Amino acid sequence: MIEHGIHTIDTAFQRDHFDAAYLIVQDGLGAFVDCGTNHSVPNMLAALDDAGLAPADVDFLMLTHVHLDHAGGAGALMRHLSNARLVVHPRGAPHMIDPSRLIAGATAVYGEEEMSRSYGEILAVPEERVVIAEDGHTVDLAGRPLLCIDTPGHARHHYCIWDARSRSWFTGDTFGLSYRELDSDNGALVMPTTSPVQFDPDALKSSITRLLSFEPEAMYLTHYDRVTDVQRLAADLFEQIDAMVQVARDCDASGSGDRHRCIVDALSAMCLARARAHECRLDDAGVLQVLGMDIELNAQGLGVWLDRDKR
Repeated sequence: MIEHGIHTIDTAFQRDHFDAAYLIVQDGLGAFVDCGTNHSVPNMLAALDDAGLAPADVDFLMLTHVHLDHAGGAGALMRHLSNARLVVHPRGAPHMIDPSRLIAGATAVYGEEEMSRSYGEILAVPEERVVIAEDGHTVDLAGRPLLCIDTPGHARHHYCIWDARSRSWFTGDTFGLSYRELDSDNGALVMPTTSPVQFDPDALKSSITRLLSFEPEAMYLTHYDRVTDVQRLAADLFEQIDAMVQVARDCDASGSGDRHRCIVDALSAMCLARARAHECRLDDAGVLQVLGMDIELNAQGLGVWLDRDKR
């Protein structure tokens, strides 16, 4: 169901219903929020067609942050969007104009073969088409204001987008992950994402608090789609952020010899306990299949945070 002209686009990154982008339609004009990878471009253009829009009808591509599952396809997509401007956080803009450091960093982590398979070629966006969204920047989509606010915690170059028309936030990764496979009769299950390399627990909690101050009715997550019951989910996020920080510190102090494995195992146990309490329909193996990659990335992010915190 499409509400308030907001279309969910499955970018088809990694698996179905894992990575979403959004198309906001207002009076015959469109704004994309995030775009997936190079391989996602056909899905983005198909969403325009489904909404009755042409590529020239898109005024904005708004990136919550420049991690490649959100922004890797921006340069390629912008080549199709003749009238669009790219709206991006000031810390992220240089990486869209010249993505060489972004490519080098990701290639060092994933290797060239995986970079090609998962992300494709990362293309630059011409500087004159880039709009730098400072905290409080408002985009005007056919008279529909879209407010960008600075929301560090997951990344220092992250903003969220407030749509007053729907009383909703487009949260990127600030409001965590919530996969529909884990829904139960109790609603959605949410988990923070602390993936490398800029996790900051205090900043993340402050950013979530700022989102809540607008009294939103819904959150549109990248991973994955629209969630409501915002106050309950926020309380769950606050509780888990504190618990994950404690897990990291305990594993660091344990002297086990394999801190990363200690964190992965503890996070896995935490996720399974929450899934059982939530009465998820999947068994333990199914829960870990859905969350396994995120648990691994969260453990890496917590490790980087521990080492930075010590310095």
